Amino acid sequence: MKTTRTDHPSAHSGPLSGLKVVDCATLFAGPLSASMLGDFGADVIKIEHPTGDPLRRMGYEKDGHGLWWKVVSRNKRTIALNLKEPEDKDIFKALIAEADVLVENFRTGTLESWGLGWEDLHEINPRLVMLRVTGFGQTGPYARRAGFGTLAEAMSGFAHVTGEPDGPPTLPPFGLADGVAAYWGTFAVMFALYERDAKGSGLGQYIDLAIYEPLFSLLGAQTTVFDQLGIVQNRTGNRSVNNAPRNAYRTREGRWVALSAAAPSIVQRVLTLTGGSEWAADPRFATTKGRLAAVDEIDEVIGAWIGERSLAEVIDAFEKAEAAIAPIYDIEQAMNDPQFVARQTVTHVHDEDLGLVAMQNVFPRMSRTPGRIRWSGPRLDQHRAEILEELKAGKRPGAETAR
Repeated sequence: MKTTRTDHPSAHSGPLSGLKVVDCATLFAGPLSASMLGDFGADVIKIEHPTGDPLRRMGYEKDGHGLWWKVVSRNKRTIALNLKEPEDKDIFKALIAEADVLVENFRTGTLESWGLGWEDLHEINPRLVMLRVTGFGQTGPYARRAGFGTLAEAMSGFAHVTGEPDGPPTLPPFGLADGVAAYWGTFAVMFALYERDAKGSGLGQYIDLAIYEPLFSLLGAQTTVFDQLGIVQNRTGNRSVNNAPRNAYRTREGRWVALSAAAPSIVQRVLTLTGGSEWAADPRFATTKGRLAAVDEIDEVIGAWIGERSLAEVIDAFEKAEAAIAPIYDIEQAMNDPQFVARQTVTHVHDEDLGLVAMQNVFPRMSRTPGRIRWSGPRLDQHRAEILEELKAGKRPGAETAR
């Protein structure tokens, strides 16, 4: 696998080289948005409370170092500031005066109470783009509620449709809502920068991102289906309400595979492979509605066929039939898959505390100006001296390459 070595923090490259981002957000959508900007060359200055970002102490640790922090805070420089203190507030304002983007996720009204709200910061820097990430947004009756991804996964409707029909609503075991919101936040920032620079307004704006809304927007046509037909989608396990067959099936040795056959041509290949051409020609299976009505029978035939064969035999047969199937991996299996290895989906980064550390590579892949990992999550307040020196000297890392 490719090894990415640590560069000096001032060594910037990528399509966002010259862009300055101030990240004073915590857990987890806001910081991840800033991470993606950093992956593609932005100079990201991470502001932490002097006690340290909570992510440093969340999840698994090695030798006292939080491993989640090492991933989410890669490509960021750190300085510790208490924004309630006048001296630190002045440093923050000086950073804002030179910044292109601010990412924050304080509870609605908090920055305003410190004299650091949108109007205050916009006056300091009219070009500033401010990404405001909260559980429920800047407006509405829930605006001042504490909000986390788990609440978004619950209230968006995601948990209601996830799980077995006779089981409880199921929450994801990772930061799904935060991760989805982070991507929404990143492209919203890029929309605002495009309008400011390419469209020529020269003005920044604030982005009001509620964590529950991006996940809600991904839940398909449920809103329209309910509005027009009064149908509430419920839990269906690994089945789909839109097509069949679609499920997880166990192989002879106890491994699991996931199968989806949305396209009619794939449906016919899967049914012919697992049940024979005569069974596959059943008129009931000619339409999506017919297959959904016969889903129990379809799953029984496919499940029995897969259950009689090993994982290798199943994958080989489906590949030869040009049908769609994939093994369900744990993390070890994913990291060792030849496709992951060939595309360097996992890379290794040199870390000052832990040595060589594996983490997800930079996605998506760009042909001419790819992103890269320059260093992993740094130590608390590690870059204070150089950040303050740059403010004093008016230096802007990467600005020589900015347009």
